[in-house]
Amino acid sequence: MIRCIGTPAEASAVTPTAIKTAISEHGSSCGADLADLVPGSPIPRDLALRLIRCSDDDLAALLAAARAARENFKPGVITYSRKVFLPLTNLCRDYCGYCTFRRDPGEPGAHTMTPEEVLAVARAGEKLGCTEALFSLGDKPELLFPEMRETLRHLGYKSTLHYLEAMCELVLRETSLLPHPNPGLLSAEWIARLAAVSPSMGLMLETTNGALLALGAAHDNAPDKVPAKRLRTIEEAGKQRVPFTTGLLIGIGETPEDRVDTLLAIRDLHDRYGHIQEVIVQNFRAKPTIPMAHAPEPGPGEMLRAAAVARLLMPNVNIQAPPNLNTPYYEELLDAGINDWGGISPLTPDYINPEKPWPHLEQLRLRTEGRGLQLRQRLPVYPEFLPALISRPGLLSEKLQAACDGEGLAKSKGKKKRAA
Repeated sequence: MIRCIGTPAEASAVTPTAIKTAISEHGSSCGADLADLVPGSPIPRDLALRLIRCSDDDLAALLAAARAARENFKPGVITYSRKVFLPLTNLCRDYCGYCTFRRDPGEPGAHTMTPEEVLAVARAGEKLGCTEALFSLGDKPELLFPEMRETLRHLGYKSTLHYLEAMCELVLRETSLLPHPNPGLLSAEWIARLAAVSPSMGLMLETTNGALLALGAAHDNAPDKVPAKRLRTIEEAGKQRVPFTTGLLIGIGETPEDRVDTLLAIRDLHDRYGHIQEVIVQNFRAKPTIPMAHAPEPGPGEMLRAAAVARLLMPNVNIQAPPNLNTPYYEELLDAGINDWGGISPLTPDYINPEKPWPHLEQLRLRTEGRGLQLRQRLPVYPEFLPALISRPGLLSEKLQAACDGEGLAKSKGKKKRAA
């Protein structure tokens, strides 16, 4: 039986009195709003809108409330997933203003991994103690590029999704890693098919602001970034009870109000289906080769406010922020109530942001412990979602049982060699 971390039976008591005490130490104008919060109760939209625009004088009180909410949810523990990053193909039919991952056929760096390459990386990661195989890929590139259709024909598959399904099954069968695909928009059929070969999957909502599809905006010429389409995929995953990762991307032209509404859209789906396993608060980073090369990046204060408001809007959902995109101040995000660092690889780079290396795991541990918190390795699926998955017979259930410990986290495999 899995005894999940952070369950109510284990949660340390964080009473309303304790929250009021923490907030009163900072004496802010929003303290009256925050002091009446009940641990585990989500805040309403009007309060979230005030908090996400709070003054620097009020920020300490906001962070205190967010930390108290986290400790009520999963006290004392910050998790991460040790992964390999598998860019199955970087051909993509979407042209987002902030992306350096995607390529057109024939462009330098354009590549579709072969099965042999996928398996070689997965096996190398297995030796380094990884448990997650993160598949990232362009959205249905064969619909735009005849070259991708030819590549798929040569590999023996009808579509990119058929190929992804086969590679997830290959990794699941031949290694101890667990696939976590991020394939873009999905139909109900494809969610079911991928759920048979992966315990969880993901799609960033990014924003509910449809105005970013306008000419010259971040999602101009990106047909798969229509918010309604992305919400439909996330909802269908909920109908099928698939543990799902999503989140928002801040700094791409949206307003603070848009950030709140994006979080609320995610919360509404989770309230209906209970399937959102984590919400990522991710910040835009400018790069010299993108259309948004000169767009301003969100500052630390914006990230802290967004993460803290995410925690208060969804006090019982895992909230993540990527440390490599928030160097050198990433440990400050622990003060905003996050409880997860996301995927960290000792082997492969962040192919979406290759200029931002992952922190070394030992450094991540030291910085986490410096905030009085324990760093623990999890699987790509969170502990609270494991019992339902393990109850289903088959290879996926067997692999999950072999990978998890009694708390639903990653089973310790002893000391591993460190990658350079």
